[in-house]
Amino acid sequence: MIVMKFGGTSVGNAERIKDIVEIVRSQINRKPVVVVSAFSGVTDSLISAANSAVNGNPALEGLKRRHFEVIEGLGIGTSVIWRELEELEILMRDISPLKELTPRTLDTVMSFGERIAAKIIAEYMTKEGLDARAYNSYDIGFVTDSNFGNAEVLPETETNLQKFLRIPEVHIPVVTGFLAKDKNGYITTVGRGGSDYTASIIGSALDAEEIQIWTDVDGILTADPKIVKNARTVDVVSYKEASELAFLGAKVLHPKTILPAIKKNIPVRILNTYNPTHKGTTVLAHVNKKSGITSIACKRNIKIIVIHSPEMFLFHGFLHKIFKIFDEMAISVDFISTSEVSISLTIDGKYDTTKLVEELRKLAAVEVKNNRATVSVIGVLPGNAPVIPGRIYTSFEDKNIDVEMISAGAWKINETIVVKEEDANDAVRILHETLFGE
Repeated sequence: MIVMKFGGTSVGNAERIKDIVEIVRSQINRKPVVVVSAFSGVTDSLISAANSAVNGNPALEGLKRRHFEVIEGLGIGTSVIWRELEELEILMRDISPLKELTPRTLDTVMSFGERIAAKIIAEYMTKEGLDARAYNSYDIGFVTDSNFGNAEVLPETETNLQKFLRIPEVHIPVVTGFLAKDKNGYITTVGRGGSDYTASIIGSALDAEEIQIWTDVDGILTADPKIVKNARTVDVVSYKEASELAFLGAKVLHPKTILPAIKKNIPVRILNTYNPTHKGTTVLAHVNKKSGITSIACKRNIKIIVIHSPEMFLFHGFLHKIFKIFDEMAISVDFISTSEVSISLTIDGKYDTTKLVEELRKLAAVEVKNNRATVSVIGVLPGNAPVIPGRIYTSFEDKNIDVEMISAGAWKINETIVVKEEDANDAVRILHETLFGE
Protein backbone atom coordinates (compact mmCIF):
# COMPACT_ATOMS: atom_id res chain seq x y z
CA MET A 1 0.00 0.00 0.00
CA ILE A 2 1.16 3.55 -0.76
CA VAL A 3 -0.15 6.99 0.12
CA MET A 4 -0.28 9.63 -2.64
CA LYS A 5 -0.86 13.24 -1.66
CA PHE A 6 -1.83 15.85 -4.27
CA GLY A 7 -2.19 19.51 -3.41
CA GLY A 8 -1.89 23.12 -4.51
CA THR A 9 -1.38 23.53 -8.23
CA SER A 10 -1.51 19.73 -8.61
CA VAL A 11 -5.27 20.13 -8.24
CA GLY A 12 -5.44 23.60 -9.75
CA ASN A 13 -7.83 22.93 -12.66
CA ALA A 14 -9.52 20.21 -14.69
CA GLU A 15 -6.40 19.40 -16.72
CA ARG A 16 -4.31 18.92 -13.60
CA ILE A 17 -6.95 16.63 -12.10
CA LYS A 18 -6.97 14.55 -15.28
CA ASP A 19 -3.19 14.23 -14.93
CA ILE A 20 -3.31 13.06 -11.31
CA VAL A 21 -5.95 10.46 -12.12
CA GLU A 22 -3.58 8.98 -14.70
CA ILE A 23 -0.75 9.08 -12.16
CA VAL A 24 -2.92 7.15 -9.69
CA ARG A 25 -3.91 4.71 -12.43
CA SER A 26 -0.24 4.03 -13.18
CA GLN A 27 0.27 2.84 -9.59
CA ILE A 28 -3.07 1.12 -9.03
CA ASN A 29 -1.35 -2.22 -8.32
CA ARG A 30 0.28 -0.65 -5.23
CA LYS A 31 -3.14 -0.06 -3.58
CA PRO A 32 -3.01 3.73 -3.29
CA VAL A 33 -4.72 5.84 -0.66
CA VAL A 34 -5.11 9.32 -2.14
CA VAL A 35 -4.97 12.49 0.01
CA VAL A 36 -6.00 15.81 -1.53
CA SER A 37 -5.83 19.49 -0.67
CA ALA A 38 -8.25 22.19 -1.71
CA PHE A 39 -7.83 23.49 -5.25
CA SER A 40 -5.05 26.09 -5.42
CA GLY A 41 -6.15 29.43 -4.00
CA VAL A 42 -9.47 28.14 -2.64
CA THR A 43 -8.53 28.20 1.05
CA ASP A 44 -7.54 31.86 0.74
CA SER A 45 -10.83 32.56 -1.06
CA LEU A 46 -12.78 30.89 1.74
CA ILE A 47 -10.98 32.97 4.37
CA SER A 48 -11.73 36.12 2.39
CA ALA A 49 -15.40 35.14 2.00
CA ALA A 50 -15.69 34.48 5.74
CA ASN A 51 -14.26 37.90 6.56
CA SER A 52 -16.68 39.46 4.06
CA ALA A 53 -19.54 37.63 5.78
CA VAL A 54 -18.66 39.39 9.04
CA ASN A 55 -19.40 42.63 7.20
CA GLY A 56 -22.68 41.27 5.84
CA ASN A 57 -21.46 40.37 2.34
CA PRO A 58 -20.65 36.64 2.10
CA ALA A 59 -19.22 36.62 -1.43
CA LEU A 60 -19.35 33.01 -2.67
CA GLU A 61 -20.13 33.45 -6.36
CA GLY A 62 -16.49 33.41 -7.46
CA LEU A 63 -15.82 30.30 -5.39
CA LYS A 64 -18.82 28.48 -6.86
CA ARG A 65 -17.87 29.49 -10.39
CA ARG A 66 -14.34 28.19 -9.88
CA HIS A 67 -15.56 24.72 -8.88
CA PHE A 68 -18.30 24.58 -11.51
CA GLU A 69 -15.70 25.35 -14.20
CA VAL A 70 -13.59 22.43 -13.01
CA ILE A 71 -16.63 20.15 -12.90
CA GLU A 72 -17.59 21.16 -16.44
CA GLY A 73 -14.05 20.50 -17.64
CA LEU A 74 -14.18 17.03 -16.13
CA GLY A 75 -17.58 16.20 -17.56
CA ILE A 76 -19.26 15.30 -14.26
CA GLY A 77 -22.45 16.63 -12.65
CA THR A 78 -22.59 19.58 -10.28
CA SER A 79 -24.85 17.64 -7.91
CA VAL A 80 -21.76 16.00 -6.44
CA ILE A 81 -21.03 19.15 -4.39
CA TRP A 82 -24.52 20.58 -3.81
CA ARG A 83 -24.64 19.39 -0.21
CA GLU A 84 -21.33 21.08 0.66
CA LEU A 85 -22.26 24.33 -1.09
CA GLU A 86 -25.62 24.47 0.68
CA GLU A 87 -23.96 23.88 4.06
CA LEU A 88 -21.36 26.56 3.31
CA GLU A 89 -24.02 29.11 2.38
CA ILE A 90 -25.94 28.45 5.62
CA LEU A 91 -22.75 28.86 7.64
CA MET A 92 -21.97 32.18 5.92
CA ARG A 93 -25.47 33.46 6.64
CA ASP A 94 -25.00 32.55 10.30
CA ILE A 95 -21.72 34.50 10.47
CA SER A 96 -23.22 37.75 9.14
CA PRO A 97 -25.54 38.67 12.06
CA LEU A 98 -22.91 37.74 14.65
CA LYS A 99 -20.37 40.20 13.22
CA GLU A 100 -17.66 37.88 14.52
CA LEU A 101 -15.43 35.17 13.07
CA THR A 102 -14.06 32.82 15.73
CA PRO A 103 -11.14 30.46 15.07
CA ARG A 104 -13.54 27.52 15.44
CA THR A 105 -15.90 28.90 12.80
CA LEU A 106 -13.03 29.77 10.48
CA ASP A 107 -11.76 26.17 10.62
CA THR A 108 -15.20 24.96 9.57
CA VAL A 109 -15.27 27.46 6.70
CA MET A 110 -11.80 26.41 5.51
CA SER A 111 -12.77 22.74 5.60
CA PHE A 112 -15.01 23.12 2.55
CA GLY A 113 -12.05 23.47 0.19
CA GLU A 114 -10.79 19.96 0.89
CA ARG A 115 -14.27 18.47 1.22
CA ILE A 116 -15.36 19.75 -2.18
CA ALA A 117 -12.07 18.82 -3.85
CA ALA A 118 -12.23 15.23 -2.56
CA LYS A 119 -15.80 14.82 -3.81
CA ILE A 120 -14.95 16.12 -7.30
CA ILE A 121 -11.75 14.09 -7.66
CA ALA A 122 -13.36 10.83 -6.45
CA GLU A 123 -16.30 11.36 -8.80
CA TYR A 124 -14.00 11.92 -11.78
CA MET A 125 -11.85 8.89 -10.87
CA THR A 126 -14.95 6.71 -10.87
CA LYS A 127 -16.06 8.18 -14.21
CA GLU A 128 -12.65 7.19 -15.60
CA GLY A 129 -12.94 3.60 -14.42
CA LEU A 130 -11.14 3.87 -11.07
CA ASP A 131 -13.71 3.09 -8.40
CA ALA A 132 -13.08 5.78 -5.80
CA ARG A 133 -14.87 7.10 -2.74
CA ALA A 134 -14.40 10.45 -0.97
CA TYR A 135 -13.84 10.51 2.80
CA ASN A 136 -13.57 13.41 5.19
CA SER A 137 -10.49 12.68 7.29
CA TYR A 138 -12.41 13.23 10.53
CA ASP A 139 -14.90 10.52 9.50
CA ILE A 140 -12.14 7.92 9.27
CA GLY A 141 -10.55 8.71 12.63
CA PHE A 142 -8.53 11.95 12.66
CA VAL A 143 -8.84 13.45 16.15
CA THR A 144 -7.04 16.55 17.47
CA ASP A 145 -6.97 18.91 20.40
CA SER A 146 -9.05 22.11 20.21
CA ASN A 147 -6.28 24.49 19.12
CA PHE A 148 -8.28 25.71 16.12
CA GLY A 149 -6.13 26.77 13.18
CA ASN A 150 -3.12 24.69 14.22
CA ALA A 151 -4.46 21.64 16.04
CA GLU A 152 -2.29 18.76 17.26
CA VAL A 153 -3.24 15.27 16.12
CA LEU A 154 -3.95 12.96 19.06
CA PRO A 155 -2.40 9.46 19.43
CA GLU A 156 -5.71 7.59 19.09
CA THR A 157 -5.85 8.72 15.45
CA GLU A 158 -3.49 5.92 14.42
CA THR A 159 -5.66 3.19 15.93
CA ASN A 160 -8.77 4.75 14.39
CA LEU A 161 -7.20 4.82 10.93
CA GLN A 162 -6.03 1.23 11.20
CA LYS A 163 -9.54 0.06 12.04
CA PHE A 164 -11.08 1.94 9.14
CA LEU A 165 -8.58 1.76 6.28
CA ARG A 166 -7.27 -1.77 6.79
CA ILE A 167 -10.68 -3.26 6.07
CA PRO A 168 -10.32 -4.81 2.58
CA GLU A 169 -11.96 -2.53 0.04
CA VAL A 170 -12.08 -2.59 -3.74
CA HIS A 171 -12.33 1.17 -4.09
CA ILE A 172 -9.68 3.90 -3.80
CA PRO A 173 -10.08 6.13 -0.72
CA VAL A 174 -9.80 9.83 -1.57
CA VAL A 175 -9.22 11.52 1.79
CA THR A 176 -9.32 15.19 2.70
CA GLY A 177 -6.01 16.52 3.96
CA PHE A 178 -5.64 19.28 6.55
CA LEU A 179 -8.82 18.44 8.51
CA ALA A 180 -9.82 16.65 11.71
CA LYS A 181 -12.28 17.01 14.59
CA ASP A 182 -11.70 17.61 18.26
CA LYS A 183 -13.26 15.44 20.97
CA ASN A 184 -16.26 17.77 21.08
CA GLY A 185 -16.99 17.05 17.42
CA TYR A 186 -15.90 20.44 16.07
CA ILE A 187 -13.92 20.59 12.81
CA THR A 188 -10.27 21.55 13.26
CA THR A 189 -7.37 22.18 10.89
CA VAL A 190 -3.76 21.17 11.43
CA GLY A 191 -2.12 24.28 9.93
CA ARG A 192 -1.71 25.58 6.39
CA GLY A 193 -0.04 23.04 4.16
CA GLY A 194 -1.13 20.31 6.56
CA SER A 195 -2.28 17.85 3.90
CA ASP A 196 1.32 16.56 3.72
CA TYR A 197 1.08 15.82 7.43
CA THR A 198 -2.27 14.07 6.95
CA ALA A 199 -0.74 11.83 4.28
CA SER A 200 2.24 10.98 6.46
CA ILE A 201 0.02 10.06 9.43
CA ILE A 202 -2.05 7.75 7.21
CA GLY A 203 1.13 6.20 5.81
CA SER A 204 2.48 5.54 9.29
CA ALA A 205 -0.80 4.08 10.55
CA LEU A 206 -0.97 1.67 7.60
CA ASP A 207 2.75 0.78 7.53
CA ALA A 208 2.76 2.01 3.94
CA GLU A 209 5.44 0.99 1.51
CA GLU A 210 5.95 4.63 0.57
CA ILE A 211 4.49 8.11 1.11
CA GLN A 212 4.40 10.22 -2.05
CA ILE A 213 4.05 14.01 -1.93
CA TRP A 214 3.11 15.25 -5.40
CA THR A 215 3.82 18.94 -5.94
CA ASP A 216 4.84 21.32 -8.76
CA VAL A 217 8.66 20.98 -8.60
CA ASP A 218 11.03 18.06 -9.25
CA GLY A 219 11.54 17.28 -5.56
CA ILE A 220 13.82 19.08 -3.10
CA LEU A 221 16.06 21.52 -4.97
CA THR A 222 19.38 23.10 -4.06
CA ALA A 223 17.48 26.40 -3.66
CA ASP A 224 14.11 27.95 -4.43
CA PRO A 225 13.92 27.94 -8.26
CA LYS A 226 12.07 31.26 -8.13
CA ILE A 227 15.27 32.77 -6.70
CA VAL A 228 17.95 30.59 -8.32
CA LYS A 229 16.97 29.69 -11.89
CA ASN A 230 19.51 26.88 -12.22
CA ALA A 231 18.74 25.17 -8.91
CA ARG A 232 18.94 21.40 -9.32
CA THR A 233 17.17 18.43 -7.79
CA VAL A 234 18.71 16.59 -4.84
CA ASP A 235 18.22 12.84 -5.38
CA VAL A 236 18.29 11.65 -1.77
CA VAL A 237 18.15 13.41 1.61
CA SER A 238 17.94 12.21 5.19
CA TYR A 239 14.96 12.64 7.51
CA LYS A 240 17.00 15.16 9.52
CA GLU A 241 17.86 17.24 6.47
CA ALA A 242 14.28 17.21 5.19
CA SER A 243 12.95 18.23 8.61
CA GLU A 244 15.42 21.11 8.83
CA LEU A 245 14.57 22.26 5.31
CA ALA A 246 10.86 22.25 6.04
CA PHE A 247 11.31 24.16 9.30
CA LEU A 248 13.73 26.65 7.76
CA GLY A 249 11.43 27.75 4.95
CA ALA A 250 11.57 25.26 2.08
CA LYS A 251 8.02 25.11 0.70
CA VAL A 252 8.15 21.52 -0.56
CA LEU A 253 7.06 19.87 2.70
CA HIS A 254 4.98 20.78 5.74
CA PRO A 255 7.36 20.89 8.76
CA LYS A 256 5.58 18.00 10.54
CA THR A 257 5.48 15.67 7.53
CA ILE A 258 8.59 13.67 8.36
CA LEU A 259 7.69 12.86 11.99
CA PRO A 260 5.18 10.02 11.35
CA ALA A 261 7.43 8.58 8.62
CA ILE A 262 10.37 8.44 11.03
CA LYS A 263 8.27 6.42 13.46
CA LYS A 264 7.86 3.57 10.94
CA ASN A 265 10.98 4.23 8.82
CA ILE A 266 8.86 4.83 5.70
CA PRO A 267 10.46 6.45 2.63
CA VAL A 268 8.93 9.77 1.56
CA ARG A 269 9.16 10.69 -2.12
CA ILE A 270 8.62 14.21 -3.42
CA LEU A 271 7.43 14.16 -7.03
CA ASN A 272 6.24 16.58 -9.72
CA THR A 273 2.75 16.23 -11.23
CA TYR A 274 3.92 18.38 -14.16
CA ASN A 275 6.83 15.99 -14.78
CA PRO A 276 5.65 12.60 -13.47
CA THR A 277 8.50 10.58 -15.02
CA HIS A 278 11.10 12.49 -13.02
CA LYS A 279 12.40 10.44 -10.08
CA GLY A 280 12.14 13.39 -7.69
CA THR A 281 13.69 13.28 -4.21
CA THR A 282 13.59 10.35 -1.80
CA VAL A 283 13.75 11.04 1.93
CA LEU A 284 15.28 8.19 3.95
CA ALA A 285 16.37 7.54 7.53
CA HIS A 286 20.02 7.23 6.57
CA VAL A 287 21.94 8.61 3.61
CA ASN A 288 25.46 7.41 2.95
CA LYS A 289 27.45 10.62 2.67
CA LYS A 290 30.16 11.85 5.00
CA SER A 291 29.63 15.51 4.17
CA GLY A 292 28.02 17.70 1.58
CA ILE A 293 25.66 20.64 1.22
CA THR A 294 22.09 19.63 0.38
CA SER A 295 20.19 22.87 -0.08
CA ILE A 296 19.78 26.52 0.83
CA ALA A 297 16.51 27.55 2.43
CA CYS A 298 15.05 30.98 3.09
CA LYS A 299 12.39 31.97 5.62
CA ARG A 300 10.86 35.43 5.51
CA ASN A 301 8.80 37.56 7.88
CA ILE A 302 11.16 37.10 10.81
CA LYS A 303 11.66 39.39 13.80
CA ILE A 304 14.91 39.79 15.74
CA ILE A 305 14.56 40.51 19.45
CA VAL A 306 17.73 42.00 20.96
CA ILE A 307 17.86 41.90 24.78
CA HIS A 308 20.71 43.79 26.46
CA SER A 309 21.55 44.02 30.16
CA PRO A 310 24.86 44.30 32.05
CA GLU A 311 23.18 42.23 34.76
CA MET A 312 23.46 39.18 32.50
CA PHE A 313 27.19 38.96 33.10
CA LEU A 314 27.79 36.09 35.55
CA PHE A 315 24.21 36.46 36.80
CA HIS A 316 22.57 33.16 37.71
CA GLY A 317 19.04 32.59 36.37
CA PHE A 318 18.80 35.56 33.98
CA LEU A 319 18.20 33.43 30.89
CA HIS A 320 15.59 31.43 32.77
CA LYS A 321 13.66 34.61 33.50
CA ILE A 322 13.85 35.70 29.86
CA PHE A 323 12.63 32.43 28.41
CA LYS A 324 9.93 32.04 31.02
CA ILE A 325 8.32 35.17 29.53
CA PHE A 326 8.39 33.64 26.03
CA ASP A 327 6.90 30.43 27.41
CA GLU A 328 4.08 32.22 29.23
CA MET A 329 3.16 34.04 26.02
CA ALA A 330 3.41 30.87 23.89
CA ILE A 331 5.99 32.44 21.58
CA SER A 332 8.46 30.01 20.00
CA VAL A 333 12.10 31.04 19.63
CA ASP A 334 13.79 29.83 16.44
CA PHE A 335 17.43 30.93 16.68
CA ILE A 336 19.50 32.41 19.46
CA SER A 337 22.91 34.03 19.80
CA THR A 338 24.36 35.19 23.14
CA SER A 339 27.26 37.27 24.43
CA GLU A 340 28.25 38.29 27.96
CA VAL A 341 25.62 41.02 28.22
CA SER A 342 23.14 40.51 25.36
CA ILE A 343 20.88 37.98 23.67
CA SER A 344 19.73 38.11 20.06
CA LEU A 345 16.97 35.73 19.04
CA THR A 346 14.50 35.29 16.21
CA ILE A 347 10.77 34.63 16.23
CA ASP A 348 8.15 34.29 13.51
CA GLY A 349 6.85 37.65 12.31
CA LYS A 350 3.26 36.53 12.92
CA TYR A 351 3.64 37.19 16.67
CA ASP A 352 2.46 40.47 18.15
CA THR A 353 5.39 41.54 20.33
CA THR A 354 3.71 44.42 22.21
CA LYS A 355 3.12 42.56 25.49
CA LEU A 356 6.32 40.55 25.09
CA VAL A 357 8.45 43.69 24.89
CA GLU A 358 6.56 45.22 27.81
CA GLU A 359 7.45 42.26 30.04
CA LEU A 360 11.03 41.92 28.80
CA ARG A 361 11.72 45.60 29.49
CA LYS A 362 11.15 44.93 33.17
CA LEU A 363 14.41 42.96 33.01
CA ALA A 364 16.50 44.57 30.29
CA ALA A 365 16.71 46.94 27.35
CA VAL A 366 14.88 45.53 24.32
CA GLU A 367 15.02 46.27 20.59
CA VAL A 368 12.77 44.69 17.96
CA LYS A 369 13.94 44.47 14.34
CA ASN A 370 11.17 43.68 11.88
CA ASN A 371 11.24 42.49 8.26
CA ARG A 372 14.17 40.09 8.57
CA ALA A 373 14.82 36.75 6.88
CA THR A 374 16.83 33.65 7.72
CA VAL A 375 19.02 32.09 5.05
CA SER A 376 20.14 28.58 5.97
CA VAL A 377 22.64 26.11 4.54
CA ILE A 378 21.47 22.53 5.18
CA GLY A 379 23.42 19.33 4.76
CA VAL A 380 26.01 17.15 6.46
CA LEU A 381 28.35 19.97 7.36
CA PRO A 382 32.10 19.27 7.46
CA GLY A 383 33.94 19.11 10.80
CA ASN A 384 34.22 22.32 12.77
CA ALA A 385 34.90 24.53 9.77
CA PRO A 386 32.24 27.15 9.01
CA VAL A 387 30.30 26.55 5.81
CA ILE A 388 29.82 30.28 5.27
CA PRO A 389 33.46 31.40 5.02
CA GLY A 390 35.07 34.80 4.77
CA ARG A 391 34.96 34.94 0.97
CA ILE A 392 31.16 34.77 1.07
CA TYR A 393 31.01 37.58 3.62
CA THR A 394 33.20 39.61 1.28
CA SER A 395 30.61 39.03 -1.46
CA PHE A 396 27.90 40.10 0.97
CA GLU A 397 29.77 43.34 1.65
CA ASP A 398 30.03 44.00 -2.08
CA LYS A 399 26.21 43.74 -2.23
CA ASN A 400 25.80 45.81 0.98
CA ILE A 401 24.25 42.83 2.77
CA ASP A 402 24.54 43.08 6.54
CA VAL A 403 24.62 39.74 8.40
CA GLU A 404 22.92 40.47 11.73
CA MET A 405 23.02 37.01 13.34
CA ILE A 406 24.75 33.67 12.84
CA SER A 407 23.53 30.37 14.28
CA ALA A 408 24.85 26.81 13.84
CA GLY A 409 22.72 23.74 14.59
CA ALA A 410 23.96 21.35 17.25
CA TRP A 411 23.61 18.39 14.86
CA LYS A 412 25.86 20.09 12.27
CA ILE A 413 22.91 19.89 9.90
CA ASN A 414 22.39 23.61 9.37
CA GLU A 415 24.13 26.95 9.53
CA THR A 416 21.92 30.04 9.45
CA ILE A 417 22.40 33.75 8.97
CA VAL A 418 19.83 36.51 9.48
CA VAL A 419 19.63 39.42 7.04
CA LYS A 420 17.17 42.13 6.11
CA GLU A 421 14.27 40.66 4.13
CA GLU A 422 15.08 42.86 1.13
CA ASP A 423 18.56 41.24 0.97
CA ALA A 424 17.41 37.62 1.25
CA ASN A 425 17.31 36.78 -2.47
CA ASP A 426 20.81 38.16 -3.09
CA ALA A 427 22.13 36.24 -0.08
CA VAL A 428 20.64 32.97 -1.41
CA ARG A 429 22.12 33.55 -4.88
CA ILE A 430 25.58 34.33 -3.50
CA LEU A 431 25.56 31.23 -1.30
CA HIS A 432 24.32 29.02 -4.13
CA GLU A 433 26.94 30.27 -6.57
CA THR A 434 29.73 29.80 -4.01
CA LEU A 435 28.67 26.44 -2.58
CA PHE A 436 27.32 24.76 -5.73
CA GLY A 437 29.48 26.52 -8.29
CA GLU A 438 26.60 27.86 -10.35
